[in-house]
Amino acid sequence: MKSNPPLVNNTYLLQKFPGKGGWTYASIPEVLQDKTAPFGWVKVRGTIDDYEFKHFKLMPMGDGTLFFPVRAEIRKKIKKEVGDEVHIILYQDLSLLEIPQELLICLKDEPLAHTRFLALSEGKQKEIIDWISQAKKEETKVERIASCIEKLLK
Repeated sequence: MKSNPPLVNNTYLLQKFPGKGGWTYASIPEVLQDKTAPFGWVKVRGTIDDYEFKHFKLMPMGDGTLFFPVRAEIRKKIKKEVGDEVHIILYQDLSLLEIPQELLICLKDEPLAHTRFLALSEGKQKEIIDWISQAKKEETKVERIASCIEKLLK
């Protein structure tokens, strides 16, 4: 299968927005905002150093430039901090959000919950999927799925 060329394949400096709780990010000036997407976001997949990701959004800085937010979890895995350079390869991500099989099976047992889940924004769906997936133990994952379904049924 032929892959599209990358949007970027370059080295970037990790920076931080000033103030308490300021995000760590890499400015990606080569990619233009998507005028059809909320806030001009551009959905991407790719790698930062050797860390692979998908369903990620480049976000606007306010001056039209997009930035790649680099969460603490990613910084730990790539062992980089503000002031370090990172190698980023980005591709446009046109794929649909993947719903894990175990969540899908449980949602289909509760048609109302399934309908309500699908009606959520992709961002909210991803938030729920990530929360469930981050459970360390299988029983915690089961509890989180049950909790999610309960909330969807309220």
